[in-house]
Amino acid sequence: MAFFDQATETLPREQLAGLQLYKLQSMAKELWGRNAFYTSKWKAAGISPDDIRSLDDLARLPFTKKGELMDDQATNGPFGTNLTYPLEAYVRMHQTSGTTGVPLKVLDTTESWDWWGRCWGHVLSGAGVTASDRLFMAFAFGPFIGFWAAVEGARKIGAVMIPGGGRDSLQRLELMRETGTTVLCCTPTYALRLAEVATELGFDLARIPMKATVHAGEPGANIPATKQRIETSWAAKCFDHAGASEVGAHSFECQHQPGGTHLIESEYIAEVINPQTGDRVNPGERGELVLTNLGRWGFPVIRYRTGDLVKANHERCDCGRTFMRFEGGILGRADDMVTVRGVNVFPAGVENIIRRFAEVDEFRITVNKVKQMDEMDIEVELCEGADPEVVHQLAVKLDSMLSFRPRVHHVARNTLPRFEMKAKRFHVKLDS
Repeated sequence: MAFFDQATETLPREQLAGLQLYKLQSMAKELWGRNAFYTSKWKAAGISPDDIRSLDDLARLPFTKKGELMDDQATNGPFGTNLTYPLEAYVRMHQTSGTTGVPLKVLDTTESWDWWGRCWGHVLSGAGVTASDRLFMAFAFGPFIGFWAAVEGARKIGAVMIPGGGRDSLQRLELMRETGTTVLCCTPTYALRLAEVATELGFDLARIPMKATVHAGEPGANIPATKQRIETSWAAKCFDHAGASEVGAHSFECQHQPGGTHLIESEYIAEVINPQTGDRVNPGERGELVLTNLGRWGFPVIRYRTGDLVKANHERCDCGRTFMRFEGGILGRADDMVTVRGVNVFPAGVENIIRRFAEVDEFRITVNKVKQMDEMDIEVELCEGADPEVVHQLAVKLDSMLSFRPRVHHVARNTLPRFEMKAKRFHVKLDS
């Protein structure tokens, strides 16, 4: 079993909590009076670093929401006041994907960028990646954080990093074959797209000695049917990872793959709350993930409401790690759920049903809210030569699983968009 830092990854829970408290207290003292954003928030709440005497005291600090950071940058542009050091101390700038609005700009110092690399070292080591591996980054390197930090993680563990930007899908496949790539880093969507291109063009994926695929940027690798399809297509183990530009790379799957992802608890403190009330839920209950990162002092997030839904498990994993696990990984987003004919629907749940049909190459879901009746339309592209009757079978399966029947449409090949980064397959239209 591969570890990045076995000493911390296997710490008894009590000692792990002690490490978290030490880092939290040290960071709070560093931010006080230097970071205008958090100093102002804490003063308004009547809290100072001296009030943090235990991890329970974390709950006395106010939540941080993305909207606050966005408003701060809009008022104090371009980078806002969540900067602990002078601007000259920062060496990297990335931004969020902007899927929920204007992108949030995020800055890193040399120290916090090194922290990013350590976090990705956990991600890659969890997937069994070692210095003997060759990692292919199927990613066009722009301002979105994407796999930028994975490059640092590869350097931390001594693996060869092969950049794949500036190439089309076939050229990337050829480069993977030529270099003997053993690990692929990309979104789940793009892993399936590469496999689709290989099939269309007669490229034999078996010519690439792939042993693992590591995914980020979107849900998918945690969805059982999608994970299985990736593993079948590539004859390689598929590993999930979760993170965000403003938060960091926070969780990863281990080789044991117990049905969830480990939080890097040496670098994060997690809370799980009721999204409506803000109260902490009981262990094992589903709730919204709230994170505090402990090693990114230049651009910290303290009690940050991620919007992601998780279910925490604190039991020791068979891999030997004591880090808590999120059962099933990120289960969805609190703001992703839509109600169709009285049924609460999460996009990941629908994808898990669709991906069970191997004949489906690509799909798009649209919820049309028209007058008093909500409709869910699903467009599907089928593989070359697939029997169109599968569309009816899919509709029946969706009906039985969702308790209402979406309208499933068969569309021509290459009608639907393909994606390299975050896929946008789920659309909600306003009332007409």
